[in-house]
Amino acid sequence: MVSADEQLLLTACLAHDRQAQYRLYERYKTAMFSSALRILGSRDLAQDALQDAFVQVFQQLASFRQQATLGAWIKTIVVRRALLTLRQEQRMEVYDADRHPEPLVAWHDSLTGEALDKAIGELPAGYRATFCLIEVEGYSHREAAELLGSSEGTSKSQLHHAKRLLQRKLQHLYR
Repeated sequence: MVSADEQLLLTACLAHDRQAQYRLYERYKTAMFSSALRILGSRDLAQDALQDAFVQVFQQLASFRQQATLGAWIKTIVVRRALLTLRQEQRMEVYDADRHPEPLVAWHDSLTGEALDKAIGELPAGYRATFCLIEVEGYSHREAAELLGSSEGTSKSQLHHAKRLLQRKLQHLYR
């Protein structure tokens, strides 16, 4: 599943060619940083996770079996590193929806991507991680639960509560 161009880049990276490693990093850093940032909610933590993830990428590059795209393989490493960072920061707080009952509202036509991104970033870390893994990154509940070290039921519950809280947060923007 690797293009000829990526195969040449991989071969050079495996030969410890620093320029090739830099090109690989440059090719994927923006998308991978976005994934880490969505999960962590902090630019500093996301940058640290990205750096740690790329160290791991280069250490494990020889084990890349080309069963998926290179980008998907790197993203898996970045997501796992971001989740590890999240756990290390002990930021997996749980939001008690019963303490903040508010009616659900309809989406507004004037909703911007920036407002949505800001609202996602304000979610409690556990909800944000689950929401981003499933709704943004496209993982299944089973996969997200495995990555988060929880059950599939917990993943579904966390996503449900994340969506409700997100909708409440957005309601306040459009009052």
